[in-house]
Amino acid sequence: MKIAVAMSGGVDSSVAAALLQAQGHEVVGVTLQQWPRDDSEEASRHGGCCSLNAVEDARRVASLLAIPYYCWNLEKEFGERVIQPFHQAYLEGRTPNPCVRCNAFVRFDLMLSRVLELGFDRLATGHYARVVQGGDGPELHTAVDPAKDQSYMLYHLDRDRLAKIVFPLGNMTKGEVREHAREFDLPVANKAESQEICFVPRGQTATYLAARLPVRAGAVVDSAGRQLGTHRGTALYTVGQRSGFGDLAEPGPWYVVRVDAPSNRIVVGRKEDLAVQEVALKEVSFIDQTVREPLACEARLRYHAPAIPAVYAGGTLSLDEPFLGAAPGQAAVLYSGSRVLGGGIIATAA
Repeated sequence: MKIAVAMSGGVDSSVAAALLQAQGHEVVGVTLQQWPRDDSEEASRHGGCCSLNAVEDARRVASLLAIPYYCWNLEKEFGERVIQPFHQAYLEGRTPNPCVRCNAFVRFDLMLSRVLELGFDRLATGHYARVVQGGDGPELHTAVDPAKDQSYMLYHLDRDRLAKIVFPLGNMTKGEVREHAREFDLPVANKAESQEICFVPRGQTATYLAARLPVRAGAVVDSAGRQLGTHRGTALYTVGQRSGFGDLAEPGPWYVVRVDAPSNRIVVGRKEDLAVQEVALKEVSFIDQTVREPLACEARLRYHAPAIPAVYAGGTLSLDEPFLGAAPGQAAVLYSGSRVLGGGIIATAA
């Protein structure tokens, strides 16, 4: 087949391209230039998946494999569909997952559409997930390596798109991928892992947001409304966080249990106050459109969080056991064993 490979300059997408070529497919490498150009120096410094360094690494691998290589500029679209909603969510007191949005609205929307329009049969990526042919069509399943599984980020994919996507690494461990990279003599064989949010320096989300969003100090209160201290701006906090408050009037540990952006307050409580078992979801989608409710499933409420048995019905997820720190804005992904059923965005939790 004629396959376009989304190449990020990392070892995963590089091995995906090399494996597909070795299998006899006609392979073309494509990198998405998404980083705002005025931040290109910072992108290069922090090694984001669309940084200048990443582009050069992808180009080097494509040259070694002797495959055509292109860099597509989707800076404007990435800004509109990922970065701006990321900023807005924090302003509204939510904790977004930009990687979910990037996969949903850029990589497997704009990029996939362009790839198919250009006559390619498939789009391949280095994601750790599996497309399995089921009785009713293609299904999305977790990767063989649970430590690397990325199916959580891909719950929005429908069957039409799954039929046009290839995940060559889904049946491999990270160690096996690096061994393949050495066998192919790829220059990125020992390259470090990329950070999860490509446009935010690792561990510096609050610093990044403070430099870009209008933030103002406000009250830190407990569930009874008693003021315990002050915060630096609601956009800099997320549910479950236990630092960044300064000295509070009573000894901790204290955890953020709610971000009240309209009143510019952070509500804190003890660890047990984070426990929730009823979660309201919005923007819910299922891979199989014939799903019937109530739906017994296992739910994952954070990336790499353990799956919890649950029942979904009418936009509400009822968990069999408490989950600590369900943050509005994060994705809740529903599984049946290794199979991804679908998911949605957490609206509220109680």
